[in-house]
Amino acid sequence: MSVYLPHFGLTEAPFGLTPDTGFVYARAAHQQALATLWLALADGEGYVQVRGEVGTGKTLLCRALLERLSAAGRRCAYLPNPALTPRQLLLALCRELELDADERASAGALQARLERALIAGAGDGSATVVCIDDAQAMPAPTLEALRLLSNLETARRKLLQVVFFAQPEFDALLREPLLRSLDSRIGHAVELPPLTRAEAARYLDHRLLVAGWKGGPVFGTFARWLWHRASAGVPRRLNVMAHKGLLLAYGAGRHRVGWREAWWAWRDSRRAQPGPARTARAWAARPSPES
Repeated sequence: MSVYLPHFGLTEAPFGLTPDTGFVYARAAHQQALATLWLALADGEGYVQVRGEVGTGKTLLCRALLERLSAAGRRCAYLPNPALTPRQLLLALCRELELDADERASAGALQARLERALIAGAGDGSATVVCIDDAQAMPAPTLEALRLLSNLETARRKLLQVVFFAQPEFDALLREPLLRSLDSRIGHAVELPPLTRAEAARYLDHRLLVAGWKGGPVFGTFARWLWHRASAGVPRRLNVMAHKGLLLAYGAGRHRVGWREAWWAWRDSRRAQPGPARTARAWAARPSPES
C-alpha cells in the first residue's frame, strides 16, 4: 500500500501501473474502440487489430473486451505473452480453452485437438475469440501457424476470431513476405490516440475519485499542463508522474500538488518527453508561483 493513501483519504493506489478495469476512464476513443471491436466480432470478422503506442491503454481495453465477451457467454482465450513457438502457441490455446492435451504431443496432434474443439463448440453459432496482447512480440512463423488454424470455418462462419493488441511495430511485422496473407485478412484496425490536455485532466481526477478521494482539486494547473506535455498524453507516463507528485505532496504535508511537486515529479521521470523544460523553468521563476 502506498504510504500516502491515509494522508489523502484514499482506499487504494490511484495511479498503479498494472491495468485495472475498475479504473477505466470512459474516454470517447476507448468507448468507440470497444464498440468497433464488438461490432466487428459480431459481424464475423476473422481478424481485428488494435494499434497504440506503449502505455495508451491497449491491455486495459483488451481486458474490458474479455469481460464483455465472457458476460455474453462467448468462448475466449487470452495470450498476454505471445513470444511463442508455433507448438507453444497451440499448447497455450489448449490450456486457455481448458482442453485435455498432452504437453508432449506434437504440433499436429495439438492442432487436431483444437480443431475438434472449435468445431464442437460452434454449435451455438458463435466463434471462439482469441485476444493477443503485445502481438508485435509474436514471431512470424507463429503468426502464420495461427493463420492456418483460423482457416478452419464452416460454409457460413468463422470458428476462430483473433484480436491483435499491438504497438505500431506490428505493422512492419505484417509486411514480411511470410505474413502477406494474414495482413490482407485484417478487416478492421482501431487506433488508440493519446489523451488530449482536457482528457488528461479528467483522467487524473477520475482515478483519484475511483480511489476514494472526496476533497477538492489535488493537481494544480501547472501540474496538469506539465505532465500532459511531458507524457505526450500517454496514460502510463501520467500515472508515473502523478504517483510521484502525490508522494512529494505527502512528504511536504500538503493535500495539493503544486508547481514544486509537479516539477520534481517530472524531473524524477526523465524518460518522459523533455520538451517542456524551458517553459517549466520560466514558470518556476515567476514572482508568485502557484502553491
